[in-house]
Amino acid sequence: MTPEILQSLAEARAERRPVVLATRIAPAEAAGTQYLLPDSAAPAELNSAAAAALAADSSRTFRTDGTEWFLQVHNPPPRLILIGAVHIAQALAPIAEMLGFAVTIVDPRRSFASAERFPNVAVRTDWPDEALDALRPDTRSAIVTLTHDPKLDDPALDRALKSSAFYIGALGSRRTHAARLARLAALGHAQPALARIHGPVGLSIEAVTAPEIALAILAEIVAVRRGAEISAKAAA
Repeated sequence: MTPEILQSLAEARAERRPVVLATRIAPAEAAGTQYLLPDSAAPAELNSAAAAALAADSSRTFRTDGTEWFLQVHNPPPRLILIGAVHIAQALAPIAEMLGFAVTIVDPRRSFASAERFPNVAVRTDWPDEALDALRPDTRSAIVTLTHDPKLDDPALDRALKSSAFYIGALGSRRTHAARLARLAALGHAQPALARIHGPVGLSIEAVTAPEIALAILAEIVAVRRGAEISAKAAA
């Protein structure tokens, strides 16, 4: 690996930018050639194969015109940003971490957002809109609001809808969610954007306890991330 590619790979990791390290493995006389993709200098079909590998989150070999490449995926870890240091967040965080998510709890209420309640979890006590501006959610990010407080949830959802987060969810009843959508529409969000919000959040499994609700939420996040078909939620 050249120093230039090594430096570019380090920068991509720091910026949470998905990249693929393509290494030519055949024919033998040309083995070792590398690209960090996407790269306009690389063959178009190699860039396309890298995009497919990133989408599948899976390293693989790729053959084109008698040349074989190994495509090593360097995706940033998925993130779960939870707005509200509530009891459901306490159940969500450890399960999400077991699934490989880097979890961040956001809540300006310091009595809720404490290291004692969330050991070994990143906690931010700035306001949700400020926190999301700093965190810059990307296509590997999921955002869930849990507070039931419009002063906290609405600014977070406003920022989430302006981001490329792959999943946005909001806890609350259908009536609460309808009122929430009306407030967000008043902020200028159109229906296609509002449809990105999963509300009420989570798969419909008749969850009651905090761990059950956490399970329903994470199941829906995984389903969306993996492209699984999700049944429509029954009207309530």
